[in-house]
Amino acid sequence: MVHFERHTLSNGLRVIIHRDPGTPIAVTNVLYNAGSRVESPDRTGLAHLFEHLMFSQSLHVKDFDEAIQHAGGDCNAFTNTDITNFYDMVPVANLETALWLESDRMMGLKFSQEELDVQKKVVIEEFKETSLDQPYGNLWHLMASQVYERHPYRWPTIGLTPDHIAEVTLDEVKKFFHTWYRPNNAIICIAGNVDPQHVMSRVEAWFGQIPSGPEIIVPFAEESIQTYRREIVTRDNVPLPAFYMGFRCPGRLESGYYAADLITDILANGPSSRLYRRLVIDKELFSHLDCYQTGTLDPGVLMIEAKPAPGLSLEEAEEIIWNELDDLASIMIGDRELEKMKNKNEAAIAFSEVAIVHKAMNLAHCEWLGQPDLINQEIDHYRAVTTQEVRDIAADLFQKQKANVVFYAK
Repeated sequence: MVHFERHTLSNGLRVIIHRDPGTPIAVTNVLYNAGSRVESPDRTGLAHLFEHLMFSQSLHVKDFDEAIQHAGGDCNAFTNTDITNFYDMVPVANLETALWLESDRMMGLKFSQEELDVQKKVVIEEFKETSLDQPYGNLWHLMASQVYERHPYRWPTIGLTPDHIAEVTLDEVKKFFHTWYRPNNAIICIAGNVDPQHVMSRVEAWFGQIPSGPEIIVPFAEESIQTYRREIVTRDNVPLPAFYMGFRCPGRLESGYYAADLITDILANGPSSRLYRRLVIDKELFSHLDCYQTGTLDPGVLMIEAKPAPGLSLEEAEEIIWNELDDLASIMIGDRELEKMKNKNEAAIAFSEVAIVHKAMNLAHCEWLGQPDLINQEIDHYRAVTTQEVRDIAADLFQKQKANVVFYAK
């Protein structure tokens, strides 16, 4: 059981405090409700750009990384379609430094054309390395554009094109910051061997006077039910032919999410999973197989990745995968197989709460979902999934007219 306190400042900042007497480290995790979905389709990649800009000079701090390191700590961040998350790990005695640093960059960045140009070059180079020059690197550009026709998930977090970042102006960057990186659009979680009452007084002192921003309306567009197969064939310079199938699946808080997650485990989590055991080990028909879901707030993507062995065409390989998916939607799933995957998930959840930084992230994420006690309920949700629910969800998901396929041919 993870115990925590919840508070909300007058400016809208939500605060989660968790006391863990077993660690000498204090973690400050700041989650902004500002992933790539809040961008305009003609100016994508801004949330990821801000992941970099937030480590630039702020009102009273010249170098965020250097200040954290002087306090004996470390920091990092990540961006996805839904959120941008920053975390700092310092000795408990230096928690005040982390709070000061996070409050200073929330209060405001020292925007300059020079710093913007530097970070634009860094992000554009990352775009080239991960999406343009990497084999299969454009997968999410191709897949997302098929799965989503209207929802802002239809572009990847890195952005649609590096031109959007190259052309962004300083005024656009300032407007983006003052809209999305405000206390009323943020959650801060402090975890460690801390006194909650003292921590709350320090959070109030450092963050309480930061003005809130405009009312937040996160972009959303409902997708219609997919009624036909969507397919892209690309002949990029890839080392091996491959194909990827994506199916729109339940969102993070929707009925069926946990069953869909267990389906990905049944198919391709570990050497005893169905696809890996039957098609990689036993029949040696594939050199690589994987299955996972994106876990986004709104309906996400359940992905199947496959690289067939030499001599097996992409079309033949896809048909073999379909046979396995049809089995999953039949009576072939058993209680023992499902129980094994539930046990794996329970172990993974327990392991994720060992590190204090992961616990802080999970608490902030559950608060963002609007279900702060979900951190203590996840195992029960997985345990409640039945074999019939797995079959029903599989039958609903794995329909050929709902498939989105990307072929990488040689």
